[in-house]
Amino acid sequence: MKKRYTPLARNAVIASLVAGAVATGIVVLGPGRDGGPPSPAPGPAARTVLAEGPGAALSAAELSALIAGQEHRLAGSPGDHLSWAVLGSAYLAQGALLGDRTDFRRAEKALRRSLEALPGEKGNADAQLGMAALANARRDFATARRWAESVRARSPEQWTAYPVLIDAYSGLGSYAAAARALHTLEELRPRTVQTLMRGSQVHRDNGRHEDAEALADEASSRAGGKAERAAALYRLGELAWERGEPKQAAAYFDTALQLEPGHHPSLAGRGRASAALGRTDDALRDYHAAIERAPMPEYALQAGELYESLGMAGEARAHHEKVRRLAAKARKYGVSEEVTLARYEADHGLAKAAVQRLAQEWKRGHRSAHVSDALGWALHRAGRGKEGLKYLKRATTRGLRSALSLYHQGEVERSLGQDGPARRHLREALRLNPYFSPLLVPRAKRAVSVLGNPPPGGPVDVEGEPWTTDEELPPEDDGQREEDGPAEEREEGSSRRPDGDASGEPRGTGSARPRERDSRDPRGAGEAGEAGDSRDSRNSREAQAGEPSATASRRSSPSGE
Repeated sequence: MKKRYTPLARNAVIASLVAGAVATGIVVLGPGRDGGPPSPAPGPAARTVLAEGPGAALSAAELSALIAGQEHRLAGSPGDHLSWAVLGSAYLAQGALLGDRTDFRRAEKALRRSLEALPGEKGNADAQLGMAALANARRDFATARRWAESVRARSPEQWTAYPVLIDAYSGLGSYAAAARALHTLEELRPRTVQTLMRGSQVHRDNGRHEDAEALADEASSRAGGKAERAAALYRLGELAWERGEPKQAAAYFDTALQLEPGHHPSLAGRGRASAALGRTDDALRDYHAAIERAPMPEYALQAGELYESLGMAGEARAHHEKVRRLAAKARKYGVSEEVTLARYEADHGLAKAAVQRLAQEWKRGHRSAHVSDALGWALHRAGRGKEGLKYLKRATTRGLRSALSLYHQGEVERSLGQDGPARRHLREALRLNPYFSPLLVPRAKRAVSVLGNPPPGGPVDVEGEPWTTDEELPPEDDGQREEDGPAEEREEGSSRRPDGDASGEPRGTGSARPRERDSRDPRGAGEAGEAGDSRDSRNSREAQAGEPSATASRRSSPSGE
């Protein structure tokens, strides 16, 4: 009779294997099955995990060694469900780290073999969470939510479910649910690197950039390996970029790349920062390196827009064409690049096609601030600015402070003759990040110049009604109306199953209000008057969700000194 793993042993073995695979390449190696064939001698990946405990992030070389070890183990024990789950999650982490979507197919095959050996309803939470992480990597957030919620319903104390849920809820735009999941994760796994990184993500999405920075900084100082620290430094670089500090952002990306020379998000981030600093040759070199390392459509789009801003039409066109090719290739491996492709279509292709793509994403439940912004802008570019403005307001009132979204909203308002709100939002975009786009920043400056100063006697324009949840979707949705809130905010007990899962566990959580945004103001002291009315009116509509806040931010050098 085969011995089964106890829940405690299984959690210790798998730990954060699937929960952080996409974001940081987190995998964990488990011991051999009791009574099974002896395990191979520990390789570099196994030694790293055994030394640092669950949650150790692995480099490309360590992942390769881990995969080889698990395949060797499975050759002698093909029915070992845990080893299949480890192998699948290792392939997923490798695919995310290297930008190779072919690994996602291998990950799915291994995870389904694990579920065949031990179905989810009989306790194979590790493979179910691997499938959830894979769905997140493919940007199928609704499916990821269903897999992870089925695990949580059966084992609410299994902490590895919550990082996956946070990623899924964030992708769906269910920021209150993400905050609740973070609160539980902080109770189950306080102050671990993975918890700190997810906390940084949630605080950023809710407009608390100081708290997000503090948590990412702490994650960097607690990181046990190079790959783990590089991921935290990348997050710090992104936060510095978003607040309009390209020099500081470049320093963080530099340090991340010293630790992990092939870290493609940091290569692309440094390219963006270098372009803002006027180092265009360095920027283009980094973009080319990022695309070669991980051929992702968003990198090609950013490079194409930089070339376009430099007047290099041929190179710009070549990279824009590459966006389509790379998106089509990703689709073959089940990865959705619809938002990036729609952003390309809205600005450089067919705006109506962009609206159709994004309307389908909206129907799938993908209603994050990023999708709201992209859909609102695409509607404007398709000649439907009044409809688009509703989605753009939704994107800029949910907490996330995005200079691009503010620019989009300001431009649409300007096209509709709403000069007061347009002036406020365009100026706020430039104050928040004066370098947010090599193409759009000059346009924003020209628009502000044309609008000039507000008329004397106080503002006369208003922004209109805030976003409401019963607005009609674009006609491409066949007249379907938006659902009454995201699925996780509806009544518990719906019985929709994850794809391929026979367990049928219920999904759904309670509801909560959006968290209160922090009071950090990116504007200069003498510029608060005009933008303040708009910002305050939005902030007054937001309520606290009640989850704990991070400690106050402390600035540190990227090297951690």
